[in-house]
Amino acid sequence: MLVLRGGDVVDATGIREADVAVEDGKIVAVGDAPGADEEIDVSGQFVAPGLVDSHVHLMMDGRPDPASVLADSETMLAYRATANLAAALEAGVTTVRDLGAPATLALDAARAVEEGVVDGPRVLACGENVVMTGGHGHWFGREADGRAEVKKAVREQLKRDADVIKCMATGGVLTEGAITGAPELDEEELTALVETASAKRVPTAAHAHGTAGIKNAVRAGISSIEHGTFMDREAAELMAERGTYWVPTAKALHGIVEAGTDQGIPEYAVEKAEETADAFEEAFEHAIEAGLSVAMGTDAGTPFNFHGDIPEELELMVEYGFSPDEALEAATVNAADLLGLSDVGLVEDGYRADLVVLDSDPREDVSTWQSPTRVVASGSIAR
Repeated sequence: MLVLRGGDVVDATGIREADVAVEDGKIVAVGDAPGADEEIDVSGQFVAPGLVDSHVHLMMDGRPDPASVLADSETMLAYRATANLAAALEAGVTTVRDLGAPATLALDAARAVEEGVVDGPRVLACGENVVMTGGHGHWFGREADGRAEVKKAVREQLKRDADVIKCMATGGVLTEGAITGAPELDEEELTALVETASAKRVPTAAHAHGTAGIKNAVRAGISSIEHGTFMDREAAELMAERGTYWVPTAKALHGIVEAGTDQGIPEYAVEKAEETADAFEEAFEHAIEAGLSVAMGTDAGTPFNFHGDIPEELELMVEYGFSPDEALEAATVNAADLLGLSDVGLVEDGYRADLVVLDSDPREDVSTWQSPTRVVASGSIAR
């Protein structure tokens, strides 16, 4: 048994002074804990849930041009994924959802972590993205057109035991020639994708920047909208009405705009990212007004958006109008709910022992997530 003794526990339910006892990978007591095999004094510190990132790409490493990974073998991409897993865990991220990688790379990463082959956060993965022929991310996705092809593409990922089915409902920033907000898979194709995944009770996620594509995806029954850059009031209200989650990925645009072409990012990508900046601010306003359910996600791996910097997303969310409390909820209980995890996101008896120790109260200082002093993953001290 491991006990974190003398700190303040803080999560989406509030704050209380309590010891936290951990055994066999689970939290077994929150309150007065008995003696233990190992104790860590966390007096004056805060024990919080590990972060959950709902949108990463483990095979990408933040390089200026992600498409250059095409030159890497799958073996090299696996090594990159291993390094990214270690960096995320070191940063206090204890669960990630990979939303697109070649073949079974991310699905294999999930198994490698679960079996203790490599250290990292728990991984849920989609396998390959389902994209229209020549669509956004086609260079590492599964191209499909029409209901029949889309259904087959989904079934291929389900056969691989995908935890979620990811698709491209619009163009994107990082694919040359793609128009960022233009619809790609249409509503009929998206409906086929959702129906096929739902038959196996598997959730869905749609990359969607433009308003038309967002609405197509929501009407089709998609579980979460990723990015949602041009979301208007009507789209936000439709998402709220249907219970669709929003995963904003603020760090993705931030990394591209901040670095620019001077750092080697392709000019087309920088131009498209800069064009979306004002719209993204408005999307946050519409989301807040509509009361959307928001789950934290970063799109980690995109240019200058490193897996070790994932906690910076919470500070960006606050800059866009969230409170630190709302950012905490988005990165813990909300993200866990979106991922279908009932034992993650709170510091409570019976929950998985995924914990971080922070020097400040994250409800008052959102930047404290960026420098955890301890990280516990599945009951083991990772940092």
